[in-house]
Amino acid sequence: MATEAGTVTGTKDKTYNVIWFVEQCLSNTLRLHTYVGDAERDDDQELADFFRRAQETSRKGAEQGKALLAQRLKG
Repeated sequence: MATEAGTVTGTKDKTYNVIWFVEQCLSNTLRLHTYVGDAERDDDQELADFFRRAQETSRKGAEQGKALLAQRLKG
C-alpha cells in the first residue's frame, strides 16, 4: 500500500501537487520570456508569437492553480 508523502513533508500530496503545478507554470512563463526574446532577436515573429501564446497558457494555469490553492487553504 502506498503511503501519503504528506507525513514526511507536512503537506498533503494533493496540496503539494497544486503547489508544484503553480511553480512549474510560473517557471515555464519565465523561461518562455527568454524564448520570445531569442526568436525576436532572430526576426522570427511566428516563433515569438508561438512562445507568447504558450507563455499566456502557462500564466493562466498558474493563476488558476493559485486560485484553487487559496480556496482550498481557506476551507
